[in-house]
Amino acid sequence: MTAPPVLAVPDDAPPLGSRRARPLLLAAVAVCAACGLVYELVLLTLAVTLAGGGIAVTSLIVAGFVAALGVGALAAKPLLPHAATAFVAIEIVLGVVGGLSATALYVAFSFHGTSSAVLVLATAVIGILVGAEVPLLMTLLAGDGRSAGRLVADLNAADYAGALVGGLAWPFVLLPLVGQIRGSAVTGMVNLVAAAVVAAFVLRGQLGVRARAVATAALLLAATVLAVLLVQAQDIVETSRQRLYADPVVADLTSAYQQIVLTERGPDLRLYLDGDLQFSSVDEHRYTEALVHPVLSRDPGRVLVLGGGDGLAARELLRHPSVTEVVQVELDPAVLDLARTRLADLNDHALDDPRVRLVVDDGFRWLREAAPGTFDAVIVDLPDPDTPTLGRLYSTEFYGLVARSLAPGGQLVVQSGSPYSTPQAYWRTVSTIASAGLGVTPYHVHVPSFGDWGFTLAQVGGPPPLALSPRAPALRFLDEAGLAAAAVFPRDRPRLDLEPSTLDRPLIVDDTRAGYVR
Repeated sequence: MTAPPVLAVPDDAPPLGSRRARPLLLAAVAVCAACGLVYELVLLTLAVTLAGGGIAVTSLIVAGFVAALGVGALAAKPLLPHAATAFVAIEIVLGVVGGLSATALYVAFSFHGTSSAVLVLATAVIGILVGAEVPLLMTLLAGDGRSAGRLVADLNAADYAGALVGGLAWPFVLLPLVGQIRGSAVTGMVNLVAAAVVAAFVLRGQLGVRARAVATAALLLAATVLAVLLVQAQDIVETSRQRLYADPVVADLTSAYQQIVLTERGPDLRLYLDGDLQFSSVDEHRYTEALVHPVLSRDPGRVLVLGGGDGLAARELLRHPSVTEVVQVELDPAVLDLARTRLADLNDHALDDPRVRLVVDDGFRWLREAAPGTFDAVIVDLPDPDTPTLGRLYSTEFYGLVARSLAPGGQLVVQSGSPYSTPQAYWRTVSTIASAGLGVTPYHVHVPSFGDWGFTLAQVGGPPPLALSPRAPALRFLDEAGLAAAAVFPRDRPRLDLEPSTLDRPLIVDDTRAGYVR
C-alpha cells in the first residue's frame, strides 16, 4: 500500500507543535480505536444475522482482525516518512470501506448468499486499514521529543479509552437506534470527521496547497457517499430483504435479540426469526397440535411454556378444559408484542387471557430460580439450536432444570427438529433429554411447510405412552391413530444413539449447522 503521490509531504515541512498538536492527535487515536472496534463488532453482528454465528466464525473474525492489525502495522512502515498525508488518506479509505461494509455484505447475502470466507475477507481488509493507523499516529506524536515510554503510555491510554467507547456505543446506541447499515455508515462519518479535524488543525503545516485541495475533495466525496447511504438505507434494506422471502414482507423489526419478519400472501401468514421459518398459518395447526396435545394426556392444571412467544401453543393449551394456568417464558418482548397484535387473531388472543402469565426472561436463568415440582406439564418450544446461545437450551443441564420443575407424574415435550432432514440434531436432542434422567418417547409428523418434523415426549421414569386425553377438544389434524403412527420411524431414518449435548460440549450446535442430510 502506498500513499497517493499528490498527498506527499513536502521535504521541508516544519515539525508538529507539541503543545497544540498532542491533545488533538491523542483524541484522534481514541476516535480511531472506537471506530475500529465498531467495525469489528459490525462484522461479528453480521456473522450472526447473515451466517448464523457460531464459535468458529466468531473466532475467525476476532483472530483475523487481530492478525490483520499486525499486517496493517507492517504495511504502514513505508508510509512513515509521509505520516501526515498517509494518515489522512487511510482515514478516508477506512471511513468509506467501513461505512459501506454492512451494506455491501447485506446486499451480497440477499443476492448471492454468504459464507464465512466473505466475512473473513472483509475482516482482513478493515483490520489492515485499522492496523496502519497507530504507527502513523505514533510517528506524528513522536515529533514532540517525548520519551518512548511516555509516548507509548499516552497512545495506549487513548487507544483503550476509545475502544471502550466503541464497544459500548455499538450494542447500546448505534445498533438499537439506527441498525447495522446506518450504524456502520455513521461510524464511517466519524472516521471522516477525525481525518478532517486532524488535517485542518494539526497537519495543516505538513500539507501543501495541492495536497490540502485533494484531501478536501476526497473527504467531501466520501462524506457524500455515506450521506446518500444514510438517506437510502431503508430502501436498500427493504429491496434486499424482500429477495430473501418468497412472499411480500408486511412487518420487519430488529429487536435486541433477533430480526423478526412477517410475510403474507393470501391466507398464508409466516413468521421468520433471523431468517428461519417459525410457522405458516396454513399448516401451523399440525405442528401445534402435535406439540401440545400429547403432553396433555393426563389433564394437567399448571403448564409451563418455554419459548413459543407466538402464542400458538398457549392457544391450544387454553382449549383444554383441565388447564387452569399457563406460565409463558419468552426472552424477546418484541415477539410477545407481535403475538398480541399482528398474530392475535391467529392465536385467539391467547396471551391476553387471564389464565396466562407472561414472563420476559431467559428460560435457562428463569428455571434456575423456579421452585421445583411446580408444573404438571412443560412445553419447550424453542428455535433450532444453530447458535451457542440456543445450544445451551438443548443441553443435559437445561433438561435437568426442566425435569426439576415437574410435579410428580408430570410430563414434558420438546420440539426437536426434523428426523428426516437433520437426523443427527434430532436424535442428539432425544439422547440429551434422556441423559437428564428422563424416559423418552420420540415421535414425528408431517408439516408441509417444514417437512417431516419431530418431537420428544418425556417424563421421570420410563418412556411415556403417546395418547390423547379423553377430554381433548376437537382437533383438526391429530387423532389416536395418527399419534400411534407418529411413533414409527422409517428404515432409512433409524434411531441413533448419540452422545448428549452439554454446556461444556454443545454438540447439538454443530449438528444443526451441518445442514440437511439427503
